[in-house]
Amino acid sequence: MLPLALDVMGGDNAPDVVIEGARRAKQELGVELIMVGLPEVVGPLAAEGFQVLATSEVVEMHDDPASSVRRKRDSSLVRCAELVRDHKAVGMISAGNTGAAMASALLKFGRLPRVARPAIATTIPVPGSTPTVVLDSGANSDVIASWLVQFAEMGSVYSNEVFGVESPRVGILSIGEEKGKGNELVKEAYPLLEQCDRINFIGNVEGRDVMSDRIDVVVCDGYTGNIVLKTLEGSMRALAKAIFDHLGAGEDGQAVVDVALPKLLPLMEELDPDSYGGAMLLGVDGICIISHGSSSPKAIFNAIATSMRLADHGILGKLTSAVGS
Repeated sequence: MLPLALDVMGGDNAPDVVIEGARRAKQELGVELIMVGLPEVVGPLAAEGFQVLATSEVVEMHDDPASSVRRKRDSSLVRCAELVRDHKAVGMISAGNTGAAMASALLKFGRLPRVARPAIATTIPVPGSTPTVVLDSGANSDVIASWLVQFAEMGSVYSNEVFGVESPRVGILSIGEEKGKGNELVKEAYPLLEQCDRINFIGNVEGRDVMSDRIDVVVCDGYTGNIVLKTLEGSMRALAKAIFDHLGAGEDGQAVVDVALPKLLPLMEELDPDSYGGAMLLGVDGICIISHGSSSPKAIFNAIATSMRLADHGILGKLTSAVGS
């Protein structure tokens, strides 16, 4: 298998966390990685057995996505995408500028046949069950009904390949479960999803269903999906902080924490987004994992593991077969 291209300069805590995650992946998974970044950062990694590609530029988190990809042609992000385009890498991972990662992948890879628009597939943890895949979660603020059908087809393949769900249940995000509820987009997309024999469509789902065992794939426009994602992230952080603040309060607080923490750790691990590594940009002709800017070494490790598993399973061919005309 070809190596995986890693944007060493991407992320709030790059390059240290990216390198640490890559070292763990190389040691535990035996994967081949091309470390792409500034020469003073990636150069010394050659002595550790990594392939390296030195670049002269970095796309910063605050850079405009489209213009930075055009202007900074020798950036680590753009060079990663070119390695995939030129079939020198099986895929790319970046925890850097999300918009620029999408733009570089779309510009350099191109779209899969028949795919109208790529979509970001984000994994939402569900305690005691398989995760929910939400797409689109940010690539397309505005969509049309037929795109949601393609999102459903690609999301079903992703749920099956990554989480082993045999016949993923697909729902469209709406303001009510009943058929006929929702805005014009939902009402127009509903019959198209209902008629698609390539997916297991179960109808409308609400926001409360996203973290439940009722659904496996949720489709929506990228504007709504991104708000859902960020709301859930913020809510889980606030809830976790509130729980530990209350447990630790009072004279016996530390004793309570000592007893409760071992019981809570498995749940915290299950809810930790770093366990999934990042979101895949579905619909482009190459594997592109976009990790959170604040990704830890654990997230980078899991993003690498997921990328290699998807490549091994031939995800691109399965996505191409799944998307109807």
